[in-house]
Amino acid sequence: MKYAVACLLMWCCQVTRGMAPVTDTGLVKDVLANRALLPVAAAHKTYHVSDTAAYELQLALDQDNRPLYYYRHIFTPVCYTGECKPVYINLYWDLLGNYIRYDLPAKEVLTKLDHKQFKQEDYEKLQEILSKPNSLLADLAITDLIVPGTENLADSVDAHTGATLKTIKNEVISGAVYTCYTLWHMAHGPVTDEMLRITDTYINPALLHRFLSSGNYAYQYKALERVMDKNGKITPGFEDDIRALINGKNIFIARYTLQQVHPDFITGAKAQHWLWDTYSRSSYPLQLTVLRKLTAAPLSDAMAKHLATAASTANEEQFRLIMTALQATPRLPGAALEQLAGQLKSAEAGKAAAIHTLLLQHPPANQTIKTMIYEYEQTLPSAEK
Repeated sequence: MKYAVACLLMWCCQVTRGMAPVTDTGLVKDVLANRALLPVAAAHKTYHVSDTAAYELQLALDQDNRPLYYYRHIFTPVCYTGECKPVYINLYWDLLGNYIRYDLPAKEVLTKLDHKQFKQEDYEKLQEILSKPNSLLADLAITDLIVPGTENLADSVDAHTGATLKTIKNEVISGAVYTCYTLWHMAHGPVTDEMLRITDTYINPALLHRFLSSGNYAYQYKALERVMDKNGKITPGFEDDIRALINGKNIFIARYTLQQVHPDFITGAKAQHWLWDTYSRSSYPLQLTVLRKLTAAPLSDAMAKHLATAASTANEEQFRLIMTALQATPRLPGAALEQLAGQLKSAEAGKAAAIHTLLLQHPPANQTIKTMIYEYEQTLPSAEK
């Protein structure tokens, strides 16, 4: 299958040279009306890569010679019947080889069978098709997909793939099946590995800082691999970036980052002051992640008191994690013990029993706390005292 795709792309590829930089005003047709997704480039570097397509790979750079994105100018015949106009198109990728978008050279259009021009909805659907890295097109040969000599979907396609014709139709544009197939394989082919290799040559602290603050989760995960070792130890100088990720809007990257960091990162009064502030402003899923992380780190006196106070309004899962963290702490401050003892009368039976057990593990010297424990014990059945 992969050999067939490679042969197909080698047959249909021709190099287009001498095209002006795609960032120059007026040289492209932005059919998707989203040109703002690409930052303005000051320079362009050409790479000759060894994938099956012969098109030069271009790297856009900013005025400080920092990489921005990749693109290719493409000209290719993409019609199984020979009745379609050739395609002139520009494809764009981010620095990790993830497809971003496409546009067309000025005055160019895309066509279907019988030279019918794409409508706006066709351009939008093509973007949707090319944006799927896990498309069904990945595992199909063009001979599986269409009837030989036509652009019609083959009736046997479901026999080859196990997918219904209706499902396949969602992956292509009627009358432009071959175009969709060819462009998808160009957007997601071997060249993406080459982009990763090139980007690695530009990796430095400045680029890693930019990745971490980009808001692009793919960039952020890539940078995390570089700035944290397998034990979660953080490269000096990236601590603020890590805190920003944990406090960021992307709950998935926030939870992942907090789960991965070494417990030393949240150890100490200053670190736990920040962590409690994060907890107080976070959504419930991240709050649970914070509490789970605290079970592996020694608690500061202030954090112990915060947790003891929070226990009074915690739900069952929060309460369980709070108690686990407090139980793992060798010495609890008097303020935390007093806060817990004050909940013995009002807490529901199960929680009160857990608090009582914890207080007995940390015998208080404070007479007030001793009195609250004694009064609670007087309410218990004789067998539980």
